Amino acid sequence: QVQLVESGGGLVQPGGSLRLSCAASGIDFRLYAMGWYRQAPGKQREWVARITRLPSTSTNYADSVKGRATISRDNAKKTVYLQMNSLKPEDTAVYYCSADRPATGGVYWGQGTQVTVST
Repeated sequence: QVQLVESGGGLVQPGGSLRLSCAASGIDFRLYAMGWYRQAPGKQREWVARITRLPSTSTNYADSVKGRATISRDNAKKTVYLQMNSLKPEDTAVYYCSADRPATGGVYWGQGTQVTVST
């Protein structure tokens, strides 16, 4: 059974930082590209960042977070991270982890973790 479990969300003041984690199980983590998406109230889910599988592990970011976010992965721990700095109120959303494997078309999602940026 595939599971992606996010953690690290919470309430943070504008300008603050958070590190989100997503622990994967039930998949060969090394074969999957990993991503983060978010969904704000009343809005569609939007892509935030993606990191490819080995050997390249290249990263890409949405313009809205570029320069403020860093995605990374630890294949030994089967975990992907999203470091978010200089948080803004508009970053408030439920953040979801995804795992995708283009070779097979498989895509998996986590349940999400709430991030609220507010005073």
